[in-house]
Amino acid sequence: MSTVDLGEDLGIESSTELKNRLAPLLAADGPLTLDASRVGRIHTAAMQVLCAFVQARRNAGLPTTFHGGTATFNDAARLLGLVQALGLEVPHDNLKSVENAA
Repeated sequence: MSTVDLGEDLGIESSTELKNRLAPLLAADGPLTLDASRVGRIHTAAMQVLCAFVQARRNAGLPTTFHGGTATFNDAARLLGLVQALGLEVPHDNLKSVENAA
């Protein structure tokens, strides 16, 4: 099983780099884990890249999971309604870490 560290900053300016880093892994055989344990900042554009990546692998019958999602990562997924699309198991605690949640 391969693991890809998503890093700390998944702001909009890093979305193209994220897409380019994940593209070679679209058809990688076997399970792939995306490590979100260091994500401290995330933008909707990065979440869109991750959703497209997970869906493309799912359509190809290739499993993709997430490991260690930070509160920031999990809150963003929940606020954007992407928990199911990403295959996450996110607890329903208070949304404390998301900036400008309104």
